[in-house]
Amino acid sequence: MTRDFSHEPDAHRYTMRVDGETVSVLEYQDHGVGTVMHHTVTMPPARGKGYAAELVEFAVNDVESNGRGPISATCWYVAEWFDRHPERSALLAVR
Repeated sequence: MTRDFSHEPDAHRYTMRVDGETVSVLEYQDHGVGTVMHHTVTMPPARGKGYAAELVEFAVNDVESNGRGPISATCWYVAEWFDRHPERSALLAVR
């Protein structure tokens, strides 16, 4: 099983593919002074396998390594991911 992650800046999204099929997508908006992660979806046949969590981790790492923070987690799933990973909370925008 091959897992591929990609950042598609022109489409304002991150994607995860398994064996060439898109399984999860995270959409964001870059405001120049931070990144708003506003929608995450996993395709119905791929749900329950942890793909969204892997994709959020990839996206958070990418934002951090490219200095595009802080992150505003307006997507409920991304917000819950940060709740489960308090060690990453320094990347969150102050509410």
